[in-house]
Amino acid sequence: MTNTIMNTYGRLPVQFERGEGCYLFDIDGNRYLDALSGIGTCNLGHCHPAVTEALTNQAATLVHTSNLYHVGSQSTLAEKLIAITGMDNVFFANSGAESNEAAIKIARLYGHNKGIETPKIIVMENSFHGRTLATLSATGNSKIQAGFGPLVEGFIRAPFGDIEHVRQLVNQHSDIVAILVEPIQGEGGVNVSPRNYLKNLQQLCNDSELLLMLDEIQTGNGRTGHYFAFQHEKLEPDVVTTAKGLGNGVPIGACIAGRRASGIFQPGNHGSTFGGNPLACAAANAVIDTIQENELLDNSLSMGEYIRQQLALALQDTQGVVEIRGQGLMIGIELSSDCAELMAQALEQKLLINVTAGNVIRLLPPIIIDKEMAQNMIDILVPLIQKHLNR
Repeated sequence: MTNTIMNTYGRLPVQFERGEGCYLFDIDGNRYLDALSGIGTCNLGHCHPAVTEALTNQAATLVHTSNLYHVGSQSTLAEKLIAITGMDNVFFANSGAESNEAAIKIARLYGHNKGIETPKIIVMENSFHGRTLATLSATGNSKIQAGFGPLVEGFIRAPFGDIEHVRQLVNQHSDIVAILVEPIQGEGGVNVSPRNYLKNLQQLCNDSELLLMLDEIQTGNGRTGHYFAFQHEKLEPDVVTTAKGLGNGVPIGACIAGRRASGIFQPGNHGSTFGGNPLACAAANAVIDTIQENELLDNSLSMGEYIRQQLALALQDTQGVVEIRGQGLMIGIELSSDCAELMAQALEQKLLINVTAGNVIRLLPPIIIDKEMAQNMIDILVPLIQKHLNR
């Protein structure tokens, strides 16, 4: 491997050459079952024909112009996202972090428009919103913040799932303008929102005229069994951010605004050179069409339930399995001890997984996965977990 690339990743010893559906193939031709999907990005699997065709056709026509001009595929994509969410308008970016940056700017401008000089946003402990300075500051993980101070001010932290603590903060601080929360904390350990937590946050925001901003970078695009996770509870958020699976591997993000956040941005308030260019939007349009036309939301729900049930059955007598949790095909297996080494061990067994929060195995397989593939994943993973816990 080369040392010309900055040493920012603890890479595993493999290089992939091609992909097909739920599988990746390394440079030696070995096949791996991908239960990570590029960290929840290739929701349709690798080299999906619809995405490949859309990219090929668009690349042969027009890759990029500028947001100084109208982009037809961008307007089409915005209309699809608005139809899905019931919200009002969209800003297109290139990543999840940039989408969250846009949300933070919307919240601050919303506050300034109300005469609040130093607007503040409530964020959650164990959250992850990105690695730019603002999104890093919003993130609830001191380890990844270390060494990058001074952080951006304007964020107040609350324990995830504690609605009473949030209420107290709102009562104590008159300059709070928004709440930013993940419906399910991905990097934080696949922590699912407690029952009615998001509904109560929405009611609190309605009562206090705050923006409810949902970070659906990882939970969006069919990952949890609805197109967006907030649809499980029929919420009406003011801002939703998405990226990852939106382009099935092609970099694109979106900040979707509605209700109190609608129309906050005006010309000159925000921008992006590459955001929403024709190539990225062609991929995203194909992704949305494929998810809807092939009923993949139903598959995400049913296969997620199957995997969690089978894991629970296989591990029911294994001491040290704290909890198996998740929604749709966003699954976490919490163990009683750190288990980062399982990533390398699974790799040896030709299975790609991830460990987050130190002791939570995170599974994010493509939402096209079938029972045979799911069972293969379980058959490899369960013995590795049992060996780890019984050592």
